[in-house]
Amino acid sequence: MDNILLVDGYNVIGAWPELRSLKDTDFAKARDILIEKMAEYQAFTGCRVIIVFDAHMVAGMEKKAKNYKVEVIFTRENETADERIERLASEYKNVNTRIFVATSDYTEQWVVFAKGALRKSSRELKVEMDDIEKRIERKVKKARERNFSSISLSEEVAEIFEKWRRGQK
Repeated sequence: MDNILLVDGYNVIGAWPELRSLKDTDFAKARDILIEKMAEYQAFTGCRVIIVFDAHMVAGMEKKAKNYKVEVIFTRENETADERIERLASEYKNVNTRIFVATSDYTEQWVVFAKGALRKSSRELKVEMDDIEKRIERKVKKARERNFSSISLSEEVAEIFEKWRRGQK
């Protein structure tokens, strides 16, 4: 079964303490950190991640991009992230796909639940992400201890390989 996680970007930024405090000083950085964390989530879980941001925070027309293999959508003008998420939940709904929606907007949770998606609060996603980061850290530590490679890698080369693993350039 395929899993898709639809993330209400600005809702999650407003709910995660470290992103909420950062958004007041550097909104773009808060957005970038969320995208990076969701790339980790996607790489670890194998779940397809789509982050939806309201267009009112970014001027211009609808924009779609892939950052770190995560799909990022800025809604078109006069379209909310909630509306786009509801439409995506309906579009992707089928017997072979399980859809999760991450938002703390209670009304939105019920609307997408009625469309067949599973609800996940921003706090639940944060707890899950924290756990994933700890598990990744343990795996990396174990791999370094075992030293699977007979070739010794410098920190710089190891960093490059890690970026490739994450889908970064």
